[in-house]
Amino acid sequence: MDKFIAGVDEVGRGPLAGPVITAAVILKNPIEGVRDSKKLSARQRGKLEEIIKNEAFCFAYGRAEVEEIDRLNIHWATLLAMKRAIESLTIQPDEVLVDGVHLPEVIMPCQSIINGDDLINSIGAASILAKVLRDREMEEMDRIYPGYGFANHKGYATLEHRNALKKLGACPIHRQSYAPVAEAGRMITALIE
Repeated sequence: MDKFIAGVDEVGRGPLAGPVITAAVILKNPIEGVRDSKKLSARQRGKLEEIIKNEAFCFAYGRAEVEEIDRLNIHWATLLAMKRAIESLTIQPDEVLVDGVHLPEVIMPCQSIINGDDLINSIGAASILAKVLRDREMEEMDRIYPGYGFANHKGYATLEHRNALKKLGACPIHRQSYAPVAEAGRMITALIE
């Protein structure tokens, strides 16, 4: 019998706003065109998302919210989100392959692979699922918190986003522990006082 191997990846370590989202995927067979989600267009990711969901043995998401990122720091919050994704799989994997160098604490054997989202099909699939979900959520946040441009930059520290922070201050989905957000908060407070 073949082993069930789960690929795991995260999206959202670098942004100033929003959660970090992870996915874990156990594939039946490799899927053509799957690779690091950042190297694919939104349209390509959308098409591959459906194929992955239809052709995987199982997949699951994990997340860490802004409050957890601020409390734990992004490193530990990411590992927690990975653990949540792995533990949410409907099939317990025999082995877990994770993109990058850091491993979550899980009961099964776990291996880190640098550039794994390009090298290992299941990790690339996890990268795509996590990216598509997070991008959709940030587009929704753009409707809830207009003026920041979340639909464009997905919370990353672009010039547009930093300028909006200076003008509007932080909103509830901003990571208060990140320097540009903390500085914007102090600037807004200073203007009010």
